[in-house]
Amino acid sequence: MAQPMYTFSLNEGLGVQVGDAVVVQFGSSRFYTGIVWSITDEKPDYPRLKSILKKLYTTPLLTPTMQRLWEWIAEYYMCTVGEVMRMALPSLAKPSATSLSDLDERSIEPPTERYIALVEELRSEEALAEYVTKNSRRAPRRCESLDAIAALAIERNAEDGFVPRRLLGIDNDDIIALRKKSLIRTEERIAQRVANSAEFLCPTLSDAQNIAIESIREAHRDKRVALLHGVTGSGKTETYIHLIAETLAEGKDVLMLVPEIVITSQLVERLERIFEGRTTTYHSRLTPLRRGQTFLRLASSSGGELVVGVRSSIFLPARNLGLIIVDEEHDANYKQSDLAPRYHARDCAVVMGRLYDANVVLGSATPSLESYTNTLSGKYRYVELTERWGDGVLPEIVVSDTIRAVKRGERKTHFNFDLLNDISRTLAAKEQVMLFQNRRGYSPYIQCRTCGYSPRCPHCNVTLTQHKASSRMECHYCGYTMPTPSVCPNCEIQDMALMGFGTEKAVEEIARLFPEARVERLDSDTSTSERAFKQIVHTFEEGQTDILVGTQIITKGFDFKGVSTVGILNADNLLSTPDFRASERAFQLMMQVAGRAGRHNDRGRVIIQTSQPKHPVITYVASGDYHAMARRELEERRAFGYPPYSHLIRIMLRHSDYELLRHAAHHNATLMRKKFGSRVMGPVSAALEMLRGEHRAEILIKIEAGASMQRARAMIREAIAEWQQKQEYKGVKLSIDVDA
Repeated sequence: MAQPMYTFSLNEGLGVQVGDAVVVQFGSSRFYTGIVWSITDEKPDYPRLKSILKKLYTTPLLTPTMQRLWEWIAEYYMCTVGEVMRMALPSLAKPSATSLSDLDERSIEPPTERYIALVEELRSEEALAEYVTKNSRRAPRRCESLDAIAALAIERNAEDGFVPRRLLGIDNDDIIALRKKSLIRTEERIAQRVANSAEFLCPTLSDAQNIAIESIREAHRDKRVALLHGVTGSGKTETYIHLIAETLAEGKDVLMLVPEIVITSQLVERLERIFEGRTTTYHSRLTPLRRGQTFLRLASSSGGELVVGVRSSIFLPARNLGLIIVDEEHDANYKQSDLAPRYHARDCAVVMGRLYDANVVLGSATPSLESYTNTLSGKYRYVELTERWGDGVLPEIVVSDTIRAVKRGERKTHFNFDLLNDISRTLAAKEQVMLFQNRRGYSPYIQCRTCGYSPRCPHCNVTLTQHKASSRMECHYCGYTMPTPSVCPNCEIQDMALMGFGTEKAVEEIARLFPEARVERLDSDTSTSERAFKQIVHTFEEGQTDILVGTQIITKGFDFKGVSTVGILNADNLLSTPDFRASERAFQLMMQVAGRAGRHNDRGRVIIQTSQPKHPVITYVASGDYHAMARRELEERRAFGYPPYSHLIRIMLRHSDYELLRHAAHHNATLMRKKFGSRVMGPVSAALEMLRGEHRAEILIKIEAGASMQRARAMIREAIAEWQQKQEYKGVKLSIDVDA
């Protein structure tokens, strides 16, 4: 049922309604889950009509409002409703089988969670104090953990002493150790979701935050989206919390979107503490069972819930949605790019707000130019927080010229003296350093200095990245690996050299330059699990790490008190991406990572290493001038007809046979030009010309802002239908990405 609509008969007495999940049969031995989209009395002119076999679940999975959202997504992003269903429903909610008995009503037990309490011998304040006094020097972490459990039990007024494990900032290894020492008790209990009380302990707001909240309320009364532009550390989260509390107190649901759940662990933990009992997280790292449980529970919820999740959370059932928050609305992770529907969660959230009559808040320290342009036209309400919350001061940003440093002998390996001196001062002051390098691995590639050969992935036509820890080279697209060659496979001369550097090499070099410092690395190689990720973050948060080196994972979602120096090691590679959004995204990334410095009392310092110190983007980052960056970029976009002054539709074609692909792409482009003329660009090879063994070509169509997108989509469908009539192109895969 992943593609078109199908018609089935409905037997009397089945009690099926629109939105229900039902079981239907295809062929002689396949049973699938479908969603009832409409019910009619008109019998279609089919020779034979199969019946719906049974209804799944006691409540519909789809509300009328959700149905309208699915229809909008299918129409706008040029896919089928079936493809939306495939993306929207967790696997547990759409089972398939080879026999009907396998689809019998399954028992989906409510989710449980672990609760922890001190043993009875330590429940009294006196007994715990005595134990801590005796063991604080010998086992400080153990004593800290026991104190944390006791404090949370008092805070929650837990009569039996049991508190949820998820609210404790204690490492799992420490929990295991406490249990082995017979110092704690653990129980599995049914997770309590919605609390009775609507009184929440919200943080105190500044005058600026109170003004921002009132502006957001006014935007909702005017049926407008609010764009909250707040500098890093300005207190956007505190503003969100008050808006959430207001909405939950009214008995309405809140959906809060975040780019990646794992890098917002601090935020999630804070929200759970304030709205405990009402907070639900939803993301791909949950087990299929937990995702299914969450979906089915929300389908029957009466309201008053806070859902914090990634882009797929827009598909969760909601019956009384009152507030939608899109945090870090500029983040590229909100765009689905692999499978249809290739939707943008931010734009879907805006449509949801209109359908549900919900308040929509888009928040960012570096708003997307699309959202910013909507404020200039009056479509969105612009709300600004220009100062850091509390005693926080914006950091000083220093541009360090790498070419000048080399000429003057003021550079060691990949670090200018400007940065090294700052690191030395920071470490001497017992403060912390964050270093940003947007390449993981040891070296981006290796090259023979004799013949210029570089090992490439045979499936993706990209250079392989050297990983020293495994002594292997890896393709970061398909996962292909090979041993690192010591002799050039091309000329057979032993002259292979490492080129460039990634986070792994940066850690090695900084550890050699500062041997007394405790250095950690945070990237997708080290954070292979949520547990590993949280351990690295927790260690740094507790001051047990002096220098943290990472990719863009470290640029958002964190509030570390001890960071006073941030280094951007190679700003140049951010500026050279072949993308019309390169300058905007470089600015956003650098401003976000700069925002990790000096978020509390002391003013931090940011060192940007670049060979292009006069580059406009570097200049705007150094001055922190978002508006100047936006004006310049929008002028260029307008001149060349790029978004937000147009809609960009990308048609991607893929095939293992290069010549066949080339002919198919040219024929497709010819048909498109007959309808769109000069609006069509290409075909050209994709930026990544070959991926996983398939050659790729793309065609871009610019539809000017204000033109009918409905008509444009219809014309594209007509051209594709004509193109598909060519039998020789039958094996060529085609995908469409609207607002690419």
